[in-house]
This record gives sequence, structure tokens and C-alpha cells, in this order.
Amino acid sequence: MKGLYLVTPDWDDTQKLLQTTEAGLRGGAAFIQYRHKTASPELRHEQARELQRLCRKYGRPFIINDHLDLCIALNADGIHVGGTDASVAEARKVVGPSKIVGASCYGTLQLAQDAQAAGASYVAFGGFYPSRVKKYDFKTPPDIVTQARESIPLPSVVIGGMTQENAAPLVALGADMVAVISSVYMVEDPESAARGFARLFTGLSD
Repeated sequence: MKGLYLVTPDWDDTQKLLQTTEAGLRGGAAFIQYRHKTASPELRHEQARELQRLCRKYGRPFIINDHLDLCIALNADGIHVGGTDASVAEARKVVGPSKIVGASCYGTLQLAQDAQAAGASYVAFGGFYPSRVKKYDFKTPPDIVTQARESIPLPSVVIGGMTQENAAPLVALGADMVAVISSVYMVEDPESAARGFARLFTGLSD
């Protein structure tokens, strides 16, 4: 697990969501997480189904945020759970040993250690910077990336106000993936933006 981890915004316009996500995939996004906190169950199922088709076209893992039932119904590649969602242990029990289970650990190393013990596939830290999408009551210290790298044998994801410029130091500290919403979905050229993030890991040029 390494590279750009795209997390979808709360868009009801499915075509816009698909078009922008595909641009991100063309730019090199490595993971897609479907997250829509306000969608109806019908819209959520429709969007997730279409996004999964898109991810399979590009050979990229497709992760569902929070909704275990949707993950099972679509046979998605995995689930991501936060502090108020199902526990990592519950998610792992439901989806089985072969699926990806990601865990939000915010700014707490102990949460990441607990997630690893409960069967998580990766741990996510943040927010590190002010976000246009998610409001955090805390700021995660960058050195948690180093601490996690030294003590937890799992890939780490960083999230929260990520730009290519401010994500670079976290990648240098050892972050395996950078999770992004607005810096790809809410820019004029999402493909180019995704390519810039992917380059933090690959060193590829245009």
C-alpha cells in the first residue's frame, strides 16, 4: 500500500463524482475510498456500485467508509472505520481475513496499536492541517508518523488538509499513503493534481 489515497466528497451528482474520480485514477491514484455522509441508502448504493466498476477497470482497490452492509453487498475490497463506526475487530469479523480493514487513529498512537492488534490492514492519522472538508478538534503532530513506523508493522495513511507541498514532509517521514479530498476533487485539473501527489511516491515526471 503506497501512494495517493482518494476519499470522495459528499457529492450527490454521480456523473461528476465518477468523472472526477476517473481523472484521479488516470493521474495515478492508488486507492479509492467511497465516503458520503449524507447520501440516502439508494444513492449510496448506486454511487458505490459505479465507483467500484471504475476501480476494477483501473485495477485499484475500492474501500467503503463505515457501511459494513454495503461493503458486503458489493463485495468491495475493504472497509474503513472511524472512532464512531464499527470497531476494527467487528469489521474484521464481518468482512473476513482477506479484505482490507482501515482504521482512523486520529492523533493517537495507542489507537493505532490497538487497531493493529484487532486486525487492521492499515492505520490512518490526522488531521495534520486545516481541512476544507473535515473539521478536526485537534492537530496531529508529524512525529506520530515516525513513531508509527518504528512501532507498528502496518502501512500508515495521513489525512487532513493535504496539499502536495505539505504532504511531502510527511511522506519523507515515512507515511505510506496520503489521503486527499479537496486537493483533487475541488481543483480545475484533478488528473494533474493526482499526478502531483503520486509523484511524491514514484518520482515520475510528466
